[in-house]
Amino acid sequence: MARFHPLRVAAVDRLTDDSVTLTFDVPAPLREEFRFTPGQHLAVRRFADGTEIRRTYSICSPAPRPDTPGEPGTLRVGVRLVEGGAFSTYAFKEIAVGDELDVMTPAGRFTLDPAPGRYAAVVGGSGITPVLSIVTTLLEREPQADFCLIRSDRTAASTMFLEEVADLKDRWPDRFQLVTVLSREEQQAGLDSGRLDEERLTRLLPALLPVEEIAGWFLCGPFGLVQGAERTLRALGVDRRRIHEEIFHVDDVVTTAASAPSGSPAPAHSTVTVTLDGRSGTWPVRDGETLLETVLRNRADAPYACKGGVCGTCRAFRVSGEVRMDRNFALEPEETEAGYVLACQSHPATDTVELDFDR
Repeated sequence: MARFHPLRVAAVDRLTDDSVTLTFDVPAPLREEFRFTPGQHLAVRRFADGTEIRRTYSICSPAPRPDTPGEPGTLRVGVRLVEGGAFSTYAFKEIAVGDELDVMTPAGRFTLDPAPGRYAAVVGGSGITPVLSIVTTLLEREPQADFCLIRSDRTAASTMFLEEVADLKDRWPDRFQLVTVLSREEQQAGLDSGRLDEERLTRLLPALLPVEEIAGWFLCGPFGLVQGAERTLRALGVDRRRIHEEIFHVDDVVTTAASAPSGSPAPAHSTVTVTLDGRSGTWPVRDGETLLETVLRNRADAPYACKGGVCGTCRAFRVSGEVRMDRNFALEPEETEAGYVLACQSHPATDTVELDFDR
């Protein structure tokens, strides 16, 4: 069960003109709870003017080895300033060393357990953050693995973790391949400037590496880039099970197909039964509410972060009944087929629905 704990800010480091990293000290009694798999994220919350604000930020540190008890002693996340962003503005301009923030234990399934093989990633902007943890952990732990990173940024000055990625190339020149594309600036060497759209990726990927031999593809960044890269890989014959996605930015008008049968009316009265942290309860769902909103009215400890169908923190198993999801950018097809839903996007499509957050 994901929980919030107060963590002290140990460092605030400027990456670019619009991004920083926050490093948190993890007290010894909490280190087992905060152990993470490379690629996972943290939810951070604050209260401003009586309103609770939660945001998720990916861990960029390499993951601790399984045989190192008492780790991690620190956690580092990357934060990019978003215009008008309630939390990113606060993180960028106000957070200082010594401050305490409420931080949720790690979550997320955009992960890689180090194993031999060839891996690759296509990332855009701040999408580098979880992939930095993934590739660093992989190269440090698994000598029979290599990684190709294809990254897209606006300009060199806006590129997050520029030095850290260059260090990977210096440490593992034979096992780490780096390809950088700048959309708004010409480079002295390398690829021409421009967006990494489907047409360009279709030409680029087969020229760079044997697409069919890649054990895992990791796509992270804005919605358009991730979806375009997925379509490209599927057209090149890559099995969907080898493609892993995490979307950082989604246009509000973008939605996905509902999970309920097309045209099925919402029930006039419905209830949801929820198992959460070993306790169960049944409550009526108000008109227009998501199931997460119903649960939060009765259980303030229900897990969530973005409420936008992106982070996956509110993932729950549908035990019975049917739901309609407004959109889903967090669950893999295998998860939805197995019965998992995003509570923040789910509305009842039957009179009764039962969810289990503990599975």
